[in-house]
Amino acid sequence: MPQAQVGPVSLEYDRFGAASDPAVLLIMGIGSQMILWPTGFCRSLVERGFQVIRFDNRDVGLSTKLENLGVPDLGALMAAVATGTPPPAPYVLADMAKDAIGLMDALGLSKAHVVGASMGGMIAQQMAIDHPGRLLSLTSIMSSTGDPGLPPAKPEAMAALLTPAPDQERETLIKRFMETFTVIGSPGYPAAPGELRRIGEQVIDRGVCPTGFLRQLAAIMASPPRGPLLAKVKLPALVLHGEDDPLVPVECGQATAKAIPGAKLVAVPGMGHDFTEALMTVFTREIGGFLKSVQYPGR
Repeated sequence: MPQAQVGPVSLEYDRFGAASDPAVLLIMGIGSQMILWPTGFCRSLVERGFQVIRFDNRDVGLSTKLENLGVPDLGALMAAVATGTPPPAPYVLADMAKDAIGLMDALGLSKAHVVGASMGGMIAQQMAIDHPGRLLSLTSIMSSTGDPGLPPAKPEAMAALLTPAPDQERETLIKRFMETFTVIGSPGYPAAPGELRRIGEQVIDRGVCPTGFLRQLAAIMASPPRGPLLAKVKLPALVLHGEDDPLVPVECGQATAKAIPGAKLVAVPGMGHDFTEALMTVFTREIGGFLKSVQYPGR
């Protein structure tokens, strides 16, 4: 797959559809590679008249790993947050939003529909705040404004996300991937037999970066709340969230939709925090339908 040089990082990306069609930029979550956006979902958007770009964020997949920035101290980060002190971080979400804008520049895209999931939703929100003229619409999936007072993840979900694998052997990492998504997954849209293993193998074989995960986590924790700033966003917006999300509770999605004027909230019973093939009918219907209504009204 091609790469684009964006400031200090090189971003691995993938492109579907005709370059002349309106663009949809997909941004994935913490520690997650672009291949978690299912190819079938990308192609379904192409069928609706869009080109689709997905990419690896900095510090994940085949994009640049910023090991020179060091390894954040997770305990110190949590202690700082607990005391209301902005924690130190190698970079923040605004920097990752600039990465996405830089990728658009490299691809010659003046504007795009931006769709982000989890941390990717936070990055998409930050893009709408910092670079509103570059977005045609905003879709925030299973994400949050980061405002204080919102409910935290369930302990078992946070443990699944943060507990490191006992070793870095391929099989161990694949099993940990499967265990994590079993805990945070969708009870109403479970993965098909063998699906998690297949995706886990692809993810591990592309490469993992545990220190990159910590730098991304630090970016989330060090970034200011977005709720008050989202009130100024004047873009068509969709907020899609699972009612059974154990990692980012549905109240976070409700708060996001409330913060963005005119945003449409779709809360999905049985949906957790994952991208199973079973969920793609929901994603295609809701996201594809929303994007088409914005780009091609009346069609």
